[in-house]
Amino acid sequence: MESPTFALWASVGKPWLVSAITVIAWLIPMSAHAQADLLVIPFIGAKFAGHTNIPDPESPQQPAGARKTTFGVSAAILTDGVLGVEGDFEHTPHFFERGIGGLISQSNVTTLTGNVIFAVPRVITQDSLRPYLVAGVGLLHAHIQTQANVFNTNSNLLGLDVGGGAIGFISPRAGARFELRHFKNLSKDDEAVTFGSTRLSFWRLTAGVVLRY
Repeated sequence: MESPTFALWASVGKPWLVSAITVIAWLIPMSAHAQADLLVIPFIGAKFAGHTNIPDPESPQQPAGARKTTFGVSAAILTDGVLGVEGDFEHTPHFFERGIGGLISQSNVTTLTGNVIFAVPRVITQDSLRPYLVAGVGLLHAHIQTQANVFNTNSNLLGLDVGGGAIGFISPRAGARFELRHFKNLSKDDEAVTFGSTRLSFWRLTAGVVLRY
């Protein structure tokens, strides 16, 4: 069985990832002495355009595709320069469900990722919206429990998230964040009930309150 650690190590051989690591190593000295803010960002939004091969008895033709409310919190250290780091937690209840009384009694997807932020320097944006890109890896957990306990799934997968957004402040301590992010699995779960190698991906559109410390 392929472990998440092996999947992450294997992905390092991809040219785009090697290039990204090189860019990060080059940028770190540029931001090492920049002033940094601690940001706590509770958020709410929607997941959409989900795709998976985990069996969904309620909608086998378009599994996980429905829009669902998602919520969570991010904690970030963002410098005045280019770089920042972030931890992001998200939970989406009823991820695979289509309505009350269906074949699925309970389902959810939870993500916990560590990310690198590439932001437009504050010297350029001043007090206006500050655009950024974000990317990282972490845990992607999928849970399905059916009425008949036939297609039950509990999968812990190595996941990749990539996205972007903008942060703006209305006061020295409070602001807002608007973001679009994509999640997909990098590892597989050989014990999961799937048709072929495990696949799970979705988009997340959120708005959050930014608390600066």
